[in-house]
Amino acid sequence: MKKTSKTTKTISAESIARLADKGQDISSYFTNNGKMMPPLDSLGIDLNKKMSEELNEAARRLNVSRQTLIKRFIRRGLDEHYLDQKARKAG
Repeated sequence: MKKTSKTTKTISAESIARLADKGQDISSYFTNNGKMMPPLDSLGIDLNKKMSEELNEAARRLNVSRQTLIKRFIRRGLDEHYLDQKARKAG
């Protein structure tokens, strides 16, 4: 007789956490195919009304969220900063 694998029932993260807290083996719930992401650091920023409206309009035109747009602008600014620092050291 051919052995078939059991169909696993979906289990919530909270249930897995409870099992781990009890000391049970939870390794079967993980495939190790994922990518580890660094923890997020939430920042609060204050913008004046005009800047907030400009940001909203740009995000709407680009069809992205404000958060995505802010991340892109910060990444671009940091990249330019590092390139400038590198050029100053070389020059």
